[in-house]
Amino acid sequence: MDGELEGDAGLLKKFKIQLIDVLCGDVDYVLQHCHSLSLLSQREYEQIKATVIPSQQVRDILDYMMTKDRKSVQSFLNLLKKDDMQKSFPRLEFLKELSLSEARTTGETVTKRKQPPAEDVPQKKAFTKGDCMVSEKQLMLVARCVGTGWKEVARVALDLPSTRLEQIAEENPRNHRECVFAALRCWRMRERDRATCARLHHLLAQDEAAVEPGSIDFLLEES
Repeated sequence: MDGELEGDAGLLKKFKIQLIDVLCGDVDYVLQHCHSLSLLSQREYEQIKATVIPSQQVRDILDYMMTKDRKSVQSFLNLLKKDDMQKSFPRLEFLKELSLSEARTTGETVTKRKQPPAEDVPQKKAFTKGDCMVSEKQLMLVARCVGTGWKEVARVALDLPSTRLEQIAEENPRNHRECVFAALRCWRMRERDRATCARLHHLLAQDEAAVEPGSIDFLLEES
C-alpha cells in the first residue's frame, strides 16, 4: 500500500510544473471542484482561496493532494480527466494517455517521445517574422490596442474562461490596461511554445472589433 501511495503522489510530483502551468489559467474552477468533492478540507480550501496568485494556488492544491491517501489522489486525477475539465484545459489531454501503472514502473514522463536517429533530425530553422515567442513587452503593447470589450475579446479570440477573466478584473480594479495584459499573459502561459507573435496576431486580427486594423502589425516585424 505504501508503495502505491508513493507512486500516486509521485505522479503528481513528477508533473507538478506542467500541471501548474496548465491549471493556473482558471484555478478557481479547479478549486471549486476539489472543494465540492471534499478532496480539500475547509481549512485547506480557505487557505488556498486567500492566496491571490494563481500559480501559487495550483501549487498549494497539488501540495495538499500529495499528502492525501491513494483514493483521494486517484479521485483528483480522475477529476482532471473528466470531459468538462479537459474541455476547459485542453492541454490536460496527456493525462488520458498516461498509464498510471506504467508511469510508476518505468518513470517515463509523458513528454518523452521516441526520437529519430541523429542523422534524421532536421536542423532547427531560424526564426522568421512572427515565429518568435511573444514577449511581455509585446503583450503590453498589444494591451494598449484592445478596447473596453477586452473580456469578449479574451473569450472569443483567446478562448479564456469567464471565471478567470472575472478574477483578473477583481485583481486589477479600474486598471483596464493591466486587465488586458493579465489576460494576454494567461493566454501565453497556457499556450507555451505555441504563443508566437504570428499566432497572437492571427487570433486578434480575425475580428476587427478586437483591435484596430494594423495596430498590432508590429507583432509580425522582425525584432
